[in-house]
Amino acid sequence: MKTFFSHFIYAVLSTSIWHTTPMTAQNNPLNTNIMMEEKQNLTQEWDKVFPKSENVSHTKVTIRNRYGITLTADLYIPKNATGKLPAIAVSGPFGAVKEQASGLYAQKMAEYGFLTVAFDPSFTGESEGYPRYVASPDINTEDFCAAVDYLSARQDVDDERIGIIGICGWGGMAINAASADTRIKATAAVTMYDMSRVSANGYFDAADNADARHALRTTLNAQRTKDYINRSYALAGGLPDTLPENAPGFVRDYFDYYKTQRGYHKRSLNSNNGWNITSSLSFINMPIMAYADEIRSAVLLVHGEKAHSRYFSEDIRKKLKGDNKKLLIIPGASHTDLYDNMDKIPFDKIAQFFTEYLR
Repeated sequence: MKTFFSHFIYAVLSTSIWHTTPMTAQNNPLNTNIMMEEKQNLTQEWDKVFPKSENVSHTKVTIRNRYGITLTADLYIPKNATGKLPAIAVSGPFGAVKEQASGLYAQKMAEYGFLTVAFDPSFTGESEGYPRYVASPDINTEDFCAAVDYLSARQDVDDERIGIIGICGWGGMAINAASADTRIKATAAVTMYDMSRVSANGYFDAADNADARHALRTTLNAQRTKDYINRSYALAGGLPDTLPENAPGFVRDYFDYYKTQRGYHKRSLNSNNGWNITSSLSFINMPIMAYADEIRSAVLLVHGEKAHSRYFSEDIRKKLKGDNKKLLIIPGASHTDLYDNMDKIPFDKIAQFFTEYLR
């Protein structure tokens, strides 16, 4: 499994395990032209993987970030709401779209009385950005801050009561945003991944050495040359259509969410052909939570007891300072249980956290 870990990085899946040929713009069914067309003609029907709430109003909105990229988001407002509301921006998991877990979280939090937006990060889903399927420690942190811009400017939002929720890899982005943006008064990071750490060091820091990083950089930079010559960007490949018998347990969990009716979505990277391979280069060199210890606002870390990723939340909790920082471990829960398992996700406690700190 050495190759799996060294090429893990995006969508938590390896092209070398599941594919013999990287995806390109030519053989990728979700190619750039199709994706940009979808952005220009935003889907109007309810195409979420979760049922629509009768207690919440829903509409689509767009948000321009500081890099000039227009994000597409779903806006959820509690019905019969009056006055200025506390608000929450939501994104994640890493390689998902707003029609999946982030939308579920946003809609549920709206049922608790918060105005919420669930957005597609830059370069993904219905949001703008080229090349497609790229992740960036800077731009994706900015995406959260841009969502705060949007919420702060709304007349029905109390701009002193704005929080964010990041799921999986976007949990780390949310913490990074909280360390930079003092307008964020409370942050929840659910089933969090530190994408910089796992990109540079591998799982459980098993490849945390200069030689391993040099070999990975060499492979990725060779791919850059190929991409330039081919005038297209190879993709890492998402989950396989058929799960191998020797697949690790956590990959089986991902498969059960992204490749089945439970969570599959046509715009999800993890459900289809994965991330742009070379975009992982920036995460290797740019730790996203370098100043987490300087966050003064409230932070809630939520992780499953049985999650393979649990150590990310446990370790970042040691770095956070202040009585307003909390770690909540959910008994018996796996990493993906906190995507959509309504019996496992502690929505009452998450809502209580935001009610306490967005007041």
